[in-house]
Amino acid sequence: MAGYLTTHVLDTARGCPAQGLRIELYRIDGETRTHLKTLVTNDDGRTDEQILPESAFATGVYELVFHVGAYLNAAGTQPEEPRFLDIVPLRFGMSEAAHYHVPLLLSPFGYSTYRGS
Repeated sequence: MAGYLTTHVLDTARGCPAQGLRIELYRIDGETRTHLKTLVTNDDGRTDEQILPESAFATGVYELVFHVGAYLNAAGTQPEEPRFLDIVPLRFGMSEAAHYHVPLLLSPFGYSTYRGS
């Protein structure tokens, strides 16, 4: 089986998928952080393509950066300055060729994640 990476962002405060949320993917090699891709979530809170497809998959350390502040502003959440959550970076390792699913459950004042399936 070849590996690949996906995500799903859910707005738990509004009870819906987080549509239009920008996500950046970086590969981490020691102190070097290399930008690989930028995607935006669709109506279902997912990206239209795999974040890291089988053809580009490699084990190692990665970082997904979720731009939640811009999403919350666009969704009409009461703005505050500075916003409690603005950018949420998730750094994780992928140690085998498998499907890695890294969802984000989001509200204006908290988030959680896990390795999904």
